[in-house]
Amino acid sequence: MSQPQEHVPAYGEVDLTTCESEPIHVPGAVQPHGFLLALERPSHRVVVASENTAALLGRPAGSVLGADLADLLGEDLAERVRGAQDDDVRDEALHARLVLAGDEVDVDVVVHVSGERTVVEVEPAAGDVGPVSYRATRGAVARLAGTTDVDALCRRLAREVRAVLGFDRVMVYRFDAQWNGEVVAEEHRPGLEPFHGLRYPASDIPAQARRLYTLNWTRLIADVDYRPVRLEPLLDPGTGAPLDLSHSVLRSVSPIHLEYLHNMGVTASMSISLLVDGRLWGLVACHHYSGPHRPGYDARSAAEFLGQTTSQLVGERARSRERDEALAAQELMSDVLAGVSAQGRDPLTALVEDGRVANLLGAGGVAAWDGNRLLTSGRVPPWTKLQRTARLLGRADGAVTFTDHLAVLDPGLHDVADTAAGALRIGLDREGWLLWVRPEQPETVSWGGDPQEAETVTGQGPDARISPRKSFEKWQEVVRGRSLPWRPWHAATAERLRGQLTAIMLGRSRGQIAIAESLQRAVVLDEAPEVPGLDVHARYRPAAGGQLGGDWWDLLPLPGDRVAVVVGDVAGHGVHAAAAMAQLRTALRAYLLEGHSPAAALDRLDALVATLNGNHTATAVVGIVSATPGDATVELASAGHPEPLLVTAAGAVPVPVPTRPVLGLGFGATSGTADEVASAPLPADGVLLFFSDGLVERRGTSLTVTTAQLGEEAARAVAAGLDMAGVADRLLTAVPGRAEDDTTLVLARLARDRPVT
Repeated sequence: MSQPQEHVPAYGEVDLTTCESEPIHVPGAVQPHGFLLALERPSHRVVVASENTAALLGRPAGSVLGADLADLLGEDLAERVRGAQDDDVRDEALHARLVLAGDEVDVDVVVHVSGERTVVEVEPAAGDVGPVSYRATRGAVARLAGTTDVDALCRRLAREVRAVLGFDRVMVYRFDAQWNGEVVAEEHRPGLEPFHGLRYPASDIPAQARRLYTLNWTRLIADVDYRPVRLEPLLDPGTGAPLDLSHSVLRSVSPIHLEYLHNMGVTASMSISLLVDGRLWGLVACHHYSGPHRPGYDARSAAEFLGQTTSQLVGERARSRERDEALAAQELMSDVLAGVSAQGRDPLTALVEDGRVANLLGAGGVAAWDGNRLLTSGRVPPWTKLQRTARLLGRADGAVTFTDHLAVLDPGLHDVADTAAGALRIGLDREGWLLWVRPEQPETVSWGGDPQEAETVTGQGPDARISPRKSFEKWQEVVRGRSLPWRPWHAATAERLRGQLTAIMLGRSRGQIAIAESLQRAVVLDEAPEVPGLDVHARYRPAAGGQLGGDWWDLLPLPGDRVAVVVGDVAGHGVHAAAAMAQLRTALRAYLLEGHSPAAALDRLDALVATLNGNHTATAVVGIVSATPGDATVELASAGHPEPLLVTAAGAVPVPVPTRPVLGLGFGATSGTADEVASAPLPADGVLLFFSDGLVERRGTSLTVTTAQLGEEAARAVAAGLDMAGVADRLLTAVPGRAEDDTTLVLARLARDRPVT
């Protein structure tokens, strides 16, 4: 087999020193088994074409540029392309007949949108080596669904894909948390050395390649020795940049990857992505060793569907396992805490001395610190190492943190890996914490080649070049220093334990009020953290006499450059209100981070409040701000809480929010407002004012009057040019009279120093 044809991509020469940053989505070339046309919209005139149009269409790329698509492919196909573009049917091929290289042949036409361009890719139809009918595919799906576990599912997938595509070897390749991959299942023709069980380092598939695998379900290299076909012109005349081929089926691949495949003896390859919850879980890697191999588009689509089905099944089985394990842990936790509550002594001591608390999270030992005492159970490292671990994992809000590789955080912890290679921490108050530790799990790993020698150097001096490794012989090493990984249900269980244990401690401790105040200080932030695109200032004041209340506020960055602003109020005062407030705040954060809308998150919170001891009720308002420059909006939902005000120098107006019952009555989604939210624009000069009723409730004065007083003072403060801190301070005294409840206010506006995008 000859060396791959050399090609300098649009971004220049590459070797392994630039592999991690190689912009493989803009190679400026395609594979030669088809041709590409990039069209201007809406005219559908060609602005970029692959140079092989001369051989396939009989027209050089230069003469194709500026031509109407109908003149090249015919009126009927051009109209179908326009329809496919409008309907965004990127994953479906159009079937047609065209004259290519002088012969009328069946072709597959794939259409997708890339920036301002419609990209049309045409390849001659290829014969299928396996069954691709609906009946055959349905049977394959049934066999996949009939497997009993993920390992059997992967084995079945490898068998079904090889039957459809006809590659010499088909492997199912699963990523670990560090993006190393392991061959977990394999089917191959007789005579090939098995790869099952081998692992490959993360450097074999760099981050930008994983991104493309996440965007595209399949990728085919029909001939590793192909000569890349350049695009003409190399730079899109409309953008001055290479055409983005992220979604292209013909995209030319990295020369480094071609060299890697060549070193493995591979002549053709195809991959199918396996995605679970939008994240790359693994790949189906197909290798051929006996020359070029191009399965037909229908066969590739059938294999893609099998990969999608497997992805769904893997996700469902993983979630089912998580649910079963979480339920078992919940039952154990309830039993443990019932025993703790029944005892008359210190709850933290009773908890740690119950050996089951380590089993709760599958740990080897547990340690707790209450600010004065260290309590341990099971195998734990010395106090100084525990203290260092707790400090490394500590968060101001006490939320769950964990790692399965402590030595990465501090190499000085490497010497206690036999008892604490991994740890999970929750905070109990300002100083206290509870820590679960796990010992290392030494593992003998079989690599496909030495992962420490992932490259070779040829030449000397300025002619030296770093290339992919050539040896893929089995290489074993013992990996140490890592514990078993923590699962999401471990964190959720620990967070629930934290809330319930805190409630028990608050109810039992003689210093209940002091502990509750510490809890509130940990939960209700003194200052707003910095978040991108938004300026936020907040104030909290206890009720008259310093009585502890149930007010809280929160600021939570969300995916997609969004920020959630929350103000809530648990009815009542004292320890129990504060404990309920802490649980509600934690739960609401979790619901929002799971991606629920403000309304859906409040419905879930309503169900939770109804389960809390003490017959609590609460109110809350949630606003999710999308601080997009020039198009900032806020999406709002409220449960019995005062409406926020939108304040400008011209005045203050309430932002109408659909009415839903207070939390704890159990109405939730049955209230008829489950999907109702208010969405309002947030002007650049506007300030959102969220507040609790303690700011406006005054004995003998209606809320209408006091809310109007608050709005008028807010508008005057903004018009006076006060900074956000000054506005907040003024509003604390905006309403005359004595505040009998604790008071919270939060101000949010678009950041004045946001970068212009």
